[in-house]
Amino acid sequence: MAETTDSIKTKRMPVLFVGHGSPENAIMANAFTRQMKRLGEELPRPKAILAISAHWLTRGTWVTGMDRPRTIHDFYGFPREMYDLQYPCPGSPGYAREVQNLITTTKVGWNLDWGLDHGTWTILSRIYPAADIPTFQLSIDYDQPPEYHYALAKELAPLREEGVLIVGSGNITHNLRLNDYPDLNAQPGAWAVEFDEKVKASLLRRDHAPLVHYQNWGRVAALAVPTNDHYLPMLYAAALQEEGSTVKFVY
Repeated sequence: MAETTDSIKTKRMPVLFVGHGSPENAIMANAFTRQMKRLGEELPRPKAILAISAHWLTRGTWVTGMDRPRTIHDFYGFPREMYDLQYPCPGSPGYAREVQNLITTTKVGWNLDWGLDHGTWTILSRIYPAADIPTFQLSIDYDQPPEYHYALAKELAPLREEGVLIVGSGNITHNLRLNDYPDLNAQPGAWAVEFDEKVKASLLRRDHAPLVHYQNWGRVAALAVPTNDHYLPMLYAAALQEEGSTVKFVY
C-alpha cells in the first residue's frame, strides 16, 4: 500500500506499508519482488528512510541512532545464503534526533544496538538494492494499544516534508498457524480475504476508526490478527494519510 500526494505541488514524500511476507523474498524472484523493484524505480528518491517494523517490539519507544546499522538475521531454518546477505546502508542519526524532538506523547529512547531487522532490510534490498539511502528504525512499544500507535504516528508527519520516506513493514493478516506452507499455490482463506477487504475499504474511505478498533470485526479479526505485532505498522501508514491524498495498492 502506498499513500501518495501530488509531488509537484507539495514536495511531500509518500508513505508506504509493505506486507513483507517470508524473509526469502530477499532471494526469490517472483511477482512481489518484481513489483518492489518497480516501486523503487517509480518513487521519488528519499533523503532518508524511517522504518517501523513488526520485528522490533520493545518496552517503551526507541529510535536507532548509529552511523552504520547492522543487518540482523532474525529468522531460523532458512537457506544458508540468507545469513550471508548484508544491507550495508548508512544510518541517519540526524533524522533520528529529529524524531526524538517531534514525538511528544512519550519519551523516545536512543538505541545504538539494534540495526535493521528482516522486516526492514529484506524489503529495502528489493526496493533500493544499492543500499545507499540512510535508514533508521522506530520501535513498536508492544505494551501500548493501537490508539497509542495511531496517535504517535501522526507526530511523524513533518518528516515527509523533509524528504523522509516512512515505511511500515508487517502484514495485514498474519496467522502462521493457519498458513498452508507446503502448497505455494494455495488460495487465501475466506477469513483472510474478508479482513483484507475491510481494511482496504476503510483506507479508501479514509475512515481510520475501524482500523484502530479492528477487534470490533469479531471472529474474522481474531483469525487475521491473533497478535497485532504485524498489524500495527499498517496503522502508522494509515495515520499519515492526509486529506486529498490517494491510496494505491501496488501489489
